[in-house]
Amino acid sequence: MPIMFGFARQRRQMLEAELERFIEEMPQLGLIKMWIYGDLSSGNVTPDSELELVLLQVTDEPWHRRGDFWMSHLRPRVGSQFYVFTPEEFDSLSHIDPVLVETIKNGESVYG
Repeated sequence: MPIMFGFARQRRQMLEAELERFIEEMPQLGLIKMWIYGDLSSGNVTPDSELELVLLQVTDEPWHRRGDFWMSHLRPRVGSQFYVFTPEEFDSLSHIDPVLVETIKNGESVYG
């Protein structure tokens, strides 16, 4: 199989462009705070990397439906994962939830 160069750099540019679009659109949809974590925040972007976001939002939706709101309203152009926590959940779970622990330790705040 031939080795291809430049795809990770191109993927990084795509993820960053999508992140900027989200930052512009999300506050009017109820976003309080947002962090990136995973490959983009660690600088280890590969051609398969997704945009992994932790969001703080006031919502009554059950945990398993919260990301659907953002997917349907933003219609991501690249692979994206939305992990949505209420402010109360963030406060109570920040030291035990694996996604929150990783986000606090290595993520990057990008809004709020």
